[in-house]
Amino acid sequence: MKIGCPTEIKVHEYRVGLVPAGVRELVADGHEVLMQSGAGVGIGVTDEDYALAGATLVPDAGQVFEQAEMIVKVKEPQAVEYARLRPDQVLFTYLHLAADRAQAEGLLHSGCTAIAYETVTGAGGLPLLTPMSEVAGRMSIQVGANALQKANGGRGVLLGGVPGVAPANVVILGGGVAGAHAAEMALGMGAQVTVVDRSLERLRALNVQFGARLQTTFSTLESVESLVMTADLVVGSVLVTGAAAPRLVTREMVGRMRKGAVLVDISIDQGGCFETSRPTTHAQPTFEVDGIVHYCVTNMPGAVPRTSTFALTNATLPYVRALANLGWQRAIELDAGLANGVNVLGGQLRHPAVAAALGLDAVPLHRVA
Repeated sequence: MKIGCPTEIKVHEYRVGLVPAGVRELVADGHEVLMQSGAGVGIGVTDEDYALAGATLVPDAGQVFEQAEMIVKVKEPQAVEYARLRPDQVLFTYLHLAADRAQAEGLLHSGCTAIAYETVTGAGGLPLLTPMSEVAGRMSIQVGANALQKANGGRGVLLGGVPGVAPANVVILGGGVAGAHAAEMALGMGAQVTVVDRSLERLRALNVQFGARLQTTFSTLESVESLVMTADLVVGSVLVTGAAAPRLVTREMVGRMRKGAVLVDISIDQGGCFETSRPTTHAQPTFEVDGIVHYCVTNMPGAVPRTSTFALTNATLPYVRALANLGWQRAIELDAGLANGVNVLGGQLRHPAVAAALGLDAVPLHRVA
């Protein structure tokens, strides 16, 4: 199989879909890997590194898309990219279609088979989303602490406080992978931390993990509202697989928060869990609503691309090899978790949660058009 890996073109996105070690594995399996020249520059990997691993270097993205049978990326295809896709191609990347109708329509029109990292399931979780959730969770506290500085529009609060001065009050909505990593970072910096979740089982697990240092609260409208009103930093890390994120913090709540408080919306890829959220980029990461600083960058892990790329490709490579070695049809037949990653096939939406979020019908995967 010819596997293509283009340079990412989203604003300030430096990650790459394959690293040289992965290229070497795929070449050893008998496949040809087409790497766009310069794709690895943002993570400190040169064209020579890819060539030594056995990749064929291609000068531009157009040729990668034209020649490859499978495209391996990191972020969702931009308009110029999904216009290049065709019915006989497989696209393997993050998609986050629930909050992106234009992309969904573009993929449907292309006829390609689009498999989304974020809906692949396995071992009771989301194995290809987990690495980036870990990074985003940890980053959320770093960027939140920075946004709290007065010069950046924040309240002027030091996250960990100092002797004699109280630390910042951090509220984390959602106790999953991202939320747990955010809690670990915030506690490590000395903040007062509360995690809110609707799963008592998850709250118990967090209590065992962090002990009395962490406060946990069951999620209700009342508890969320009460906690947000006194928070310095609120991290939104709510996930419903494939679907749009629930809006837990309303516009009215934001208007009553402490001026200079900070909202970091990790869920923004899926539409965001704050009613006032809107997507931002690393070029202009924040905005204010009623004096509340919002950080809503849709590719947070892209700010630390070397760490993120290696973490991601460690997880994705086995699936890339399966798709290449077996063909996508056989691969999803043998792996139900990988089959859950199929969002678009034959010009039709195949994932029910994605389709519901877009107000469209989903066609069962076993009915191939």
